[in-house]
Amino acid sequence: MGSVTLHLAEGDLDYAERLLSRSDLPVEDITASPVEMYYATAAAERIGIGGLEEYGDVGLLRSVVVEPSKRGQGYGSMLCESLETIARDRGVETLYLLTTTASDFFASEGYTTVERSIAPDAVQNTTEFGELCPSTAVCMRKTL
Repeated sequence: MGSVTLHLAEGDLDYAERLLSRSDLPVEDITASPVEMYYATAAAERIGIGGLEEYGDVGLLRSVVVEPSKRGQGYGSMLCESLETIARDRGVETLYLLTTTASDFFASEGYTTVERSIAPDAVQNTTEFGELCPSTAVCMRKTL
């Protein structure tokens, strides 16, 4: 296994929608600004997707998922690291996320569980926080 390369999905969101749907993750707003979806490749093969929403110095990590056949090989970590690098390079200092199934994975990536209510208003006002993820979803954050 080498590394992953991220590609902005822009006009090619079919792959993202299919993978998110198969993984029971929301697809309703992935075409809405300010969501930026990326697909990751390794050896010219698509291996997963992830997204970012940026609000000044805070951001929301969105819909990180790796193809089922590629899980357990480190691609999820590389995908997260690549998304974090993009966010950091754009001035994001803290990333938040919501998860219903992957809190152990994100904890291994340095994210800590926090009360949902402490997320900044910009993050709390996103569609992800307000409509798409259940109130039982775990809120996590990481300082970049």
